[in-house]
Amino acid sequence: MRASRPFWDRAMRWIAAAMVALTVAACGGVSAQRASDEEQKQLIQTATTTSPKLQAGDKIRVTVFGEDRLSGEFEIDQAGLVSLPLAGTLKAAGLSKQEMERELARKFRGEYLRNPKVTVDIASFRPFYILGEVTKPGEYPYKNGLNVMSAIALAGGSTYRASRTNVLIQHPGEKDFKEYPLSPTIPVQPGDLVRVPERYF
Repeated sequence: MRASRPFWDRAMRWIAAAMVALTVAACGGVSAQRASDEEQKQLIQTATTTSPKLQAGDKIRVTVFGEDRLSGEFEIDQAGLVSLPLAGTLKAAGLSKQEMERELARKFRGEYLRNPKVTVDIASFRPFYILGEVTKPGEYPYKNGLNVMSAIALAGGSTYRASRTNVLIQHPGEKDFKEYPLSPTIPVQPGDLVRVPERYF
């Protein structure tokens, strides 16, 4: 019996280490607080009733009616700034399309343009990122109406180890992931970091 004791000690240590490893793996190595029902409701409402705010990495299409040389596509840099002819460099990140239109009209207005008519459209959104238990993790272009299920489909689908009940999302400007139900009602926004965790076995 004494001779077999070291074996059992090693075995118990191995089992304990394996249990810890499984626990960490099941969480994907990322701790996340579950989003409240109110936070989920607010996320869905924002995605369905308002257009996303402009962000660094977005490319905007500016049209100044009657002024082709002032119109074109311009990318918002990582500092959130965009540079346009005549208007100069201005802060774009955090503005809505309508707010950007008003700001540009104000910039263009002067001796050269009496009453500028400006429209701003988003030519391409900032990409989103998906990690964890998907076939092809990485960066993907954002499309209107994207949700967590379609995001996973874009990444080649989930692996056999993937959770079937929840997904983790970190929105731009947030420091931590939040846990959301794996449901087509949960939207993905431009710049989101989506992580599909492993399921508990």
